[in-house]
Amino acid sequence: MGLMVRSFLTLWDSVILKGSRAMTKSPKFAFLKAQWHAEIVDQALVGFQQRLDELDINAQIDVFDLPGAFEMPLMAQKLAETKAYDAIAAAALVVDGGIYRHDFVSQAVVTGLMDVGLKTGVPVLSVSLTPHHFQPTQEHIDFFTAHFVKKGREAADAAMNVLAAHHQIDVPMTKAVA
Repeated sequence: MGLMVRSFLTLWDSVILKGSRAMTKSPKFAFLKAQWHAEIVDQALVGFQQRLDELDINAQIDVFDLPGAFEMPLMAQKLAETKAYDAIAAAALVVDGGIYRHDFVSQAVVTGLMDVGLKTGVPVLSVSLTPHHFQPTQEHIDFFTAHFVKKGREAADAAMNVLAAHHQIDVPMTKAVA
């Protein structure tokens, strides 16, 4: 378990025990999934939920399926503007289909997601991967299926770490442990 996750759990435990209003509610996340290569991308949500379960975090996760990666920044912005979510995760597999430069699409998506977080103050996490040589072979499908589980788990850790960091800014530590 990483240092930040460990410090979050320590902070989380002290907040729960001391009854701080800000962190006693369960976190609420939006999880966006692009439907291109859904059988692979869906595994990010599996890893995200598994990791939260391991951390004993009873989070609400609202899932939104989108046609592709390009639609994720706008949806993330609409969701962030509601202020209903503590963080938003967005998962996609952007591959070179030979028709366009997938690098441009992936850069636009990740930049758009970052802009949403900066504009709204709601953390937006990217689980968007752009492999250089993806082929729909069983070897690649198996590798990326497992890799998306791993990346989903990492996104759950990141979400909890970001919430802990934001909580430290929003509620001075003297209040959280007093």
